[in-house]
Amino acid sequence: MKKELLAPAGNMECLKAAVFNGADAVYMACKSFGARKFANNFDNNEIVEAIKFCHLYGVKAYVTMNTLIKNEEVNSFIEQAEFLYRNGVDAILIQDFGMICLLREKFPKLEIHASTQANTSSYETTKFYYDLGVKRVVFSREVSIDEIDSIDVSIEKEAFVHGALCISYSGECLMSSMLGGRSGNRGECAGCCRLPYTLLDGTTSISNEKYLLSTKELNTTQYIDRLINSSIYSLKIEGRMKSPLYVGFITKLYRRLLDGEKIDLDFETDKLKTIFNRKFTKGRLFSEDDASLMNQESPNHQGLVIGNSSIYKDKIKINLNRGRVLYQNDAIRFVNSGRGMMINFLYDKDMKLCSKADSVCYVDNKLNISSSDIVSKTQDYNLENEFKNIDSKKIEVSFSVVARIGHPLKVSISDGYNNIVEEIGCVNEAKNAPADDQTIISKLSKLGDTPFTVSNIKIEKDENVFIQIKLLNDIRRILTEKLISVREKSNINFESCDLVFEKSESKCSSNDFITCLVYTDSQIRACLDMNVSRIYVCDKKLYDKYQNNSNIYYMLPRCIFNMSESFTSRNLVSDYFNFSDIDAYGNYSLNVFNVYTAYYLRKYGLKNIPISVELSEEEIDNFIELYNNKFGYAPFEVLGYGRVENMIIKGNILNISTDISKYKLKDFKNRLFPVFYDGINTHILNYENFERNNLKNCIIRLDFYDESYEEIIKIIKSYQ
Repeated sequence: MKKELLAPAGNMECLKAAVFNGADAVYMACKSFGARKFANNFDNNEIVEAIKFCHLYGVKAYVTMNTLIKNEEVNSFIEQAEFLYRNGVDAILIQDFGMICLLREKFPKLEIHASTQANTSSYETTKFYYDLGVKRVVFSREVSIDEIDSIDVSIEKEAFVHGALCISYSGECLMSSMLGGRSGNRGECAGCCRLPYTLLDGTTSISNEKYLLSTKELNTTQYIDRLINSSIYSLKIEGRMKSPLYVGFITKLYRRLLDGEKIDLDFETDKLKTIFNRKFTKGRLFSEDDASLMNQESPNHQGLVIGNSSIYKDKIKINLNRGRVLYQNDAIRFVNSGRGMMINFLYDKDMKLCSKADSVCYVDNKLNISSSDIVSKTQDYNLENEFKNIDSKKIEVSFSVVARIGHPLKVSISDGYNNIVEEIGCVNEAKNAPADDQTIISKLSKLGDTPFTVSNIKIEKDENVFIQIKLLNDIRRILTEKLISVREKSNINFESCDLVFEKSESKCSSNDFITCLVYTDSQIRACLDMNVSRIYVCDKKLYDKYQNNSNIYYMLPRCIFNMSESFTSRNLVSDYFNFSDIDAYGNYSLNVFNVYTAYYLRKYGLKNIPISVELSEEEIDNFIELYNNKFGYAPFEVLGYGRVENMIIKGNILNISTDISKYKLKDFKNRLFPVFYDGINTHILNYENFERNNLKNCIIRLDFYDESYEEIIKIIKSYQ
């Protein structure tokens, strides 16, 4: 199976870099609804031009609309999707479950891909999206290639093969939202995982302040054969916030590898290190262990180590390692001090100005550095110029010429897929010099700034024919313009359907209804003594102990591959699948932001509607009122008290025990975040309790972490 190489584009320059360096498809975003809000992105005019540009070169254009959508944004979301659909977008990537369902019904022929933000990590979820009519799923970065291959569903599979990694499961990180009101689910991530933290065991530090949550960059170039032989159809490069150089270089590198070109991978990796380097990992895709996934020393671009430095008078002396080269206008970083500079003046070993050095050299001490250090190159001037000046991609075309005396000049152009024929003027008998083949070839080959280059010209003509040069020039221009227009257009089969929703007439009385999440036996007993109707238990052993009690529900492990193996008689679920076959209530991690997500969750068998913790009390009140008016009544469940789970991380990256109350992460503001490992995933809770006291017309959920029996009794009473 031929693989699709999918490259990112944060702006038009990056898009061209992707296309000209071998991408089969490009993904980008409009100014709204994209999960990289701080990329330049494209306005509507630019996105139309971008789609046309991609199609001109035979490249597919995908647009990400993969944020969570609030009720007041739904109409704009649909309008934007329709605009893209009418203008030839090849697919739209979506996270919001409600919007996936809505667009599938509204535009049944619009191709939809489930974004990695939708966190597809199991057969059940994959099959669910397939049954909904989703064309492709972008798997969670935590799923291995072997697991992807084992998912026997006839759906296109896409996986990230290169670029930045989220330490938390995508779509499941609330840290940026809880700490600063910047929702990662809405494209505003503040990058809390790239900040320094200290790990505490009780009150004792067991780590120096390090970047404990910062991952290396995914790089799977060494595993290209395994990727080629996998069931993954689309190989995706992350990088909508990256430079055109990054996009162009990475795209070209994977293109060459996919095409079977033999390359010196170590040499190319050294180049890559000068562009962007957090150190590299094969990622969870190739089952990287927890420790090797992380770069806890630095979250920033580290460059390529090229030598070491010492101080010499008013200069910095650099001893370059064998095979390393330094150019004027390169940028360097002194590793231990963490300071960097651009090289405006470079001096050779004799202190003479030079443009290139490959042994000993000197630079001005603009940073007032006073000690020796390791030196890395963080910007390669020559490499940047190489990709700035890269030739545009040319499309091969062939011409066919028929010149018969007394008939119009007939010329066709073909790109192998499209054939356009044009007739112009009249061919006359030559009075003096007849038209020769070379003249015809010369004029038709002058394609100038067009995206075409001639591969072949076939000529059929009478003897002694005269063809005006102007006719040849005119027909060449007409044909190339028409071919450009044909290639830019998509075969859009637009279809729109009216949306029809069923309204429930049943009413729910849930004003005094309380649910609780607990971790310990004493917390269960407190909730039972207070007659709590549903008690969500995280520990499977505790659930088994109390499973005969109909009030006890098991909180399924988050983001697990073998989901169905964990089903019990009563479940709290955090992943999307068809809920009709089990007794399932939803966790707030289902990211319910709008009433359509709520409607479709109920349609597919979920017994409650867990509204997102990212919505304000006012938004929740409006949400419930809108839903009741539009669809009838439903059992809404809203977190009223507890520590929000800020992150859920696959594996045991901090190397801690399963004691839920033992460890904390301390940040630069001395805030303490409880952290524990459940045997599958690492969980980071918020530093303070989340409290809402004015919730109405909903089930109130109370999440307990380290509260005692007595404290729980008191808290429950305050909400009754």
